[in-house]
Parts: sequence; structure tokens; C-alpha cells
Amino acid sequence: MADSLRRLVNTASFSVLQDKLESWYKDYHAISCDQNLNRCCELVELTSRIQGQLFTILNLTAREGGHYAGVDVLKSRLLPWLGASFSMATSSVTNDTSLNLIQETVEKERRIRELSASHENDMQKMETQLCSARLHLDTVKQELEDAHQQLDDTKNISATTLLATEDEILQLKADFRLREAHDQIEIYKRKLVVLGDYEKQVQLLKDEVSFLTAEKSMLQERLVRSRSPSPLARRSLASSPLRSESPTRAQLTNSSRHARLVSRFSDLYAVERLEAQSLLRRYIDDLEMVQRIIFIATVEAFQAAKLAYRKFRLRVRKTLSPSHLVQETLEDSVVDYIVRNLDLYDVQASVNDVINVMNVNPRISFPPEVDLVLISSFIRETCRVAFAMQTLDPPLDLAFTSDGELYSDSKYRRSYDSEFTAPLVVYHVWPALLEGDAVIVKGEAVTRRGALWRSSRSCSPVRSRNGSPTRTLGFSGSRSPSPGRLSTSRL
Repeated sequence: MADSLRRLVNTASFSVLQDKLESWYKDYHAISCDQNLNRCCELVELTSRIQGQLFTILNLTAREGGHYAGVDVLKSRLLPWLGASFSMATSSVTNDTSLNLIQETVEKERRIRELSASHENDMQKMETQLCSARLHLDTVKQELEDAHQQLDDTKNISATTLLATEDEILQLKADFRLREAHDQIEIYKRKLVVLGDYEKQVQLLKDEVSFLTAEKSMLQERLVRSRSPSPLARRSLASSPLRSESPTRAQLTNSSRHARLVSRFSDLYAVERLEAQSLLRRYIDDLEMVQRIIFIATVEAFQAAKLAYRKFRLRVRKTLSPSHLVQETLEDSVVDYIVRNLDLYDVQASVNDVINVMNVNPRISFPPEVDLVLISSFIRETCRVAFAMQTLDPPLDLAFTSDGELYSDSKYRRSYDSEFTAPLVVYHVWPALLEGDAVIVKGEAVTRRGALWRSSRSCSPVRSRNGSPTRTLGFSGSRSPSPGRLSTSRL
């Protein structure tokens, strides 16, 4: 409405009407009749346009007031003016027409009263609804205050629980270190036992060497007695060394074989492990169990390969010992022979041993229709890599692992689904590779809170094929042994 009124003011329609009216008055006697009529019609048209704009503004003003605002003004001013205008314009209005107009006016007033009463009822209903809405708002505000109070209480309880959890973590760290110290003591005890056996074998070998040396001296004396060599031959025999001091093939290729085997170990993790995982996922829905199976297969393959390497080395030493008198040269020759003849390693026997051990492992479970022969190719390649790593100087081995151990950034990487604030390892995906005490290839582990409680509560059924009930019960009461413990226990 204000825009329409502003446009009417800006156009200055009344000023234009006044100017035209004054111009017509000045020229009325100077122009012709037709021109006077044209100017009169022009003023009538301009007046009608101004009245149309005023009625538009009147309509908009009445709408802004609502349904019932401005009714008295229209009744007291507009309707009488319109009635007077129509009565003046036409003198042919009859009494019937006047009566009809009165009846219509009465009917409109009655409708206006009804609408007013209806409007008052609607206003009362809206006031009632507004009161109920205010009551509901007060209730919601009270509930919100209660929720804030409850949230504050929960925060206080959470802070107390966090303090208790930190104390439990410290206690768990102390327990874990104590348990690890006991494990190390057990390992050292077994190594001492093995060292005693080695010392006995070394003493036996020394006795055999002394006996063979004495026998050789006797044979040389007999040979000297049978024929006496010339002085020139004696000098050449005395000056010629018994053995060349040049390095063996194993010593020359140690660095290149080390780099190749480390790269092959990384390929096992990136390629063969994922192939075995996708193959097992066809039959086992639990991804955690699949990763546990592959990790245990890797650890057991290393243990089987190390045991096979020790047996193979003993056989080679026994075969080559008659032709060597010095222990150092014998060890170099044994390693060099193994490096040259890696294809003589019976890898299938190690694969069978790994599968038999895993069938009675209590830490893994899988459906009866699944056979671990599915991942025999992965186990075979892991055994070959582990066997070749034993020929290095120093040999490569896997790091010690146990479920529930403290996570170490120097040994592992966290998997994508780990809780990155959890301090404990719930299970391992891939072992770390060690050279002595140094980690050269990191493993992968899954860390979650409450790892020890989860591992103790998740008791999966033991699947046994070739193991007897006694062997199964023996495995079910112990944890998975570490690489060092396995190596000493299988000698």
C-alpha cells in the first residue's frame, strides 16, 4: 500500500490535473468547441485514473487492517457517498430497489457481526493454545535443566572412571613386564640347556678330531717310512697352505641375499598374504579370525623352517666333517653348501608340519568344511623365505609376540580399524622382522581397548584333525609360544 501511495505522490497526478485545468480555463474562449470537448474528456480520463489508484490504495489499506478493521469508516463515509452519487446519477430508483438495498445492508451487518463473533472465538482458542504451548515450553526447559544436571554427573563419573582406568593400565604394564621377564628367564634357561648340549657335542667333536689327528699323524709317519721325499718336495709341502683363505660364496653374496630376502618378505605381506586372505574370506566371514590364521601360519612356517634348517645343517656337517680338520672352515663350508643347494630343502614336509600344528591350535577356529591346504602355497613360500634367511650372517628372525602386549611404534604399524589411543595389542596381522635386536621390517597389529579381557573371553572351539585328544588338551591350556621359545623347545 505504501508503495502505491508513494508512486501516486511521485507522479504528481493532482498537480498535472490542476495545470491542465488552468490551461483549459485560459484557452477556453480562444479554441474551438471540439478542442474544448477533447480537453474535458482528457481531464475526465485523468480523474478516473486517479480515482482508480485511490480505490486500489483503499482496498490495500482495508486488507492491512484485517477482516473487521475500517468497517465503521466505510459505513459512515464511503457507503453514504456512494448512495448519494448513485441517487444523484439516476432518478429512476424505485421503492423496491431502496428496500432491497436496505435488506442487503442489514444482511451484511449480520454477517459482519457473525464474523466478529467467530473472530473472537478464534482469538480465545489461540490464547488457550498459546497458554498450553507456554506450559509445554516450561516443561521442556525443566527437562533440559535436568539433562544438563545429569550430563554434569556423568562427566564427574567419567572422570573418576578414567582415573581408575589409568591405574589399571599402569598395573597391566607392570604385570606385563613381570610376565615378559619370566618368559625371558624361561628362554634363557632353555638356552642354557641347549648350550650344555652343544658343549657336549663340541667336546665329542673335539675328541673325534684329536683321534683323527692322531690317526693322520700315524698314517703320515707310515708314509714317510715307506718313501722318503726329496728336500725340494719337503719344502714345497711345508710351504703350501692346507686351505685357501679366500671368502666362500655364502660370504660374498650375504649382502645381496639379505636385500633380496627382505624384499621378498615385504612381497609376502603385500601380495601372497592378501591372496590367502581373500581365499579364506570365501569360507570364513570373520576377518579377525582370517587374519589370525594367516599370522599364526607365518609364525609356524618360520619355526618349521628353522627346525628343518638345523636338521639339514647337522646332516651336511656330518657329511663334510671327514674332509675338514679345522672347525671354522667346516662351518663355512656347511653354510656355503646349503646356499648352493637350497633346492634340497624338503619344503613340503615343513608345510605339512605347519598345517598339523595349526589344526590343533586353540587360538583359531574355522568351519569343518575348510581345509588349511587352501593356503598351502602361502605357507610354502613363507617356509622357503624363512629357510633362506637362516643362511645369512646374522640370520633373520621374527619378533616375539603375544596377545595383549603393549603396542610399540618401533615394531608395528596400526591397522586401519584400530583404536589409535589404545595401548594394548588385541591381535597381530603380520610379524616384525628382526636382525639381531634391530627391527628392519615393521609388522602390523590391531589395537583396541580392553584387549586382555576380549582375548580371555573369546574362547573359540578347537578344531583337531590329526592330533589326539591328549595333545589337544595340552595346547588348549597354553598361549601361543614366542619364536624364541619355539626354537628352543623343538631342538
